[in-house]
This record gives sequence, C-alpha cells and structure tokens, in this order.
Amino acid sequence: MSSLSLAARDTSTMLRRNLLHARRYPSLTLNLLLTPIMLLLLFVYVFGDTMSAGMGGGDRSDYIAYIVPGLLLMTIGTTTVGTAVSVSNDMTEGIIARFRTMAIHRGSVITGHVIGSVLQSVISVVFVGAVGVAIGFRSVDATALEWLAAFGLLVLFATALTWIAIGMGMVSPNAEAASNNALPLTFLPLISSTFVPVDQMPGWFQPIAEYQPFTPAIETLRGLLLGTEIGHNGWLALAWCLALTTLGYFWSKSVFNRDPK
Repeated sequence: MSSLSLAARDTSTMLRRNLLHARRYPSLTLNLLLTPIMLLLLFVYVFGDTMSAGMGGGDRSDYIAYIVPGLLLMTIGTTTVGTAVSVSNDMTEGIIARFRTMAIHRGSVITGHVIGSVLQSVISVVFVGAVGVAIGFRSVDATALEWLAAFGLLVLFATALTWIAIGMGMVSPNAEAASNNALPLTFLPLISSTFVPVDQMPGWFQPIAEYQPFTPAIETLRGLLLGTEIGHNGWLALAWCLALTTLGYFWSKSVFNRDPK
C-alpha cells in the first residue's frame, strides 16, 4: 500500500473518531451553536425595528436579510471554538503520546480534526441558515453559480478558522485555556459588519472593522446572496482565508511535531 493510501486510510479513521466524539458528547457543539441563533432572534425580534430604522428606514425583513450572512460566518467562528477544546483534550490527556507509538500516518491526527471541524461547521451553518429562512430570510435573486460560490466561501472560511483553532488548542495547557484562547473567533464578528454597516461606526473604529477577517467575508457573502456590491471584499476575503490557513497549518504542524518533554 502506498504512503498516500496509508495517509488516506488513517485520516479516515481519525475523522471517524472525531465525529463519534461529537456525536457522543453533543453538548459543547449545541452550546456553541446556540450563540448565533440567540443573537439572530434577539436582533431580529427585539432590536430589529430600531436597527432597520437606523440603517435607512427599512423594515424588519430588510434587517433579517442584512444580518443572516454575518451570523452564518459567526457560526463558523463559534463552532471552531469546540475544535480548539477537542484538540487541547487530545494533547493533554495522553492519547497523542499513544498515537506517536503506533504505526499511523502522523499528519492524519491533525487532518482528521480539520475535516471533522469543517463538516461540523457546515452542518451548523445549514442549521442556522434554516432558522434564518424560517423567520423570513430570502435570497431570490442569487443564481446557482452564486450559491455555489457562497458555499465555497463558507468552506474556505471554515477551513481557515479551523487551522487557527487547532493551533490554539495545541498550545493551550488545558481545555479551559483553549476555550479562552479561541474567544477572538467569537468576538471578532461582534466588531465587524455583522450587525451594522461599517460606515455607521465611529470614524476611528472603521478601519479596524473593515480590514479584519470577518467583514470582507461577510460583505462577499452578502453580495453573492443578496446582490449587493462586493468590490474589493472578494479578494480580501480570499486573501484572509489563504493567510489564516497557511499560518494555522505551519503553526499546528510545528507544535505537533515538537518532541514531547
């Protein structure tokens, strides 16, 4: 059997292991998933009329259309916090030491986490998107190609954040520290264009909100699903995905290959 076949077989085994863990212990995933859903319901039904009025006099349905793309990306951020916790558990509970003594492809341990996390992120996005549709979100003008591009963007963004979360989990001494270290993945969407346009923020804060990873991805997703102008945000979103994936990959690989003390 070739080395590529061995890597694929071992990665499949590690992926099945991670998915079984997620199925047996769903509380963490559900808790992280509830955050974007609660924010969606809160901002639509409690603040919806006020927020839409402040954004140009639209009604609540306009604000639903505005907020859902941002919360889909926020869902990815919150889901990957669970990845950081899971990786930290593996690194601190001795299972990695056991894997190092076994005849398995070394990179399959990390790759299994990556693929499993991306799958969980996509499932979570579909669930939050279904809630959005149930309360009134519609994308009637998007073509099949635009829907495909939107899905591709979500997968790329999930992959990028997953690699960063894996690095955070590996350098954390325990699960609690991993959860705290990964908080920026939940916090950054709150200071992006998820809830209000960047041009309605204070002038000194606009560059921070505009050029962080979430805002370009959110504006690109809005453009694909709602027909708004994408402009330079598409290239920025792809650049952020590539940069974060590269950083997370080499960071995680370096920590994982470090000889244990």
